[in-house]
Amino acid sequence: MLQATIKRSSTPLYTRDLAICQKVFDQIQSGAGITKNSEEADRIAAIIVELYRQGVQDVDHLKTMVQAARGIFEREPLQAA
Repeated sequence: MLQATIKRSSTPLYTRDLAICQKVFDQIQSGAGITKNSEEADRIAAIIVELYRQGVQDVDHLKTMVQAARGIFEREPLQAA
């Protein structure tokens, strides 16, 4: 079995880093209707931080990867017929 090696950053997250992670979390949380104090929200937050530390720092890319990892699809607004 092949095992991938993931480089983890030992650099701490700074205010700018946390602001990016928070922005992504807020977009996913509101788009998917997830309660902020739920287990799913905790999982999403952990994935965001882990991916960010691994080098995924573009907001859109980070959001897409987290949504794919959790199987989250944003709700589409209903259109009148």
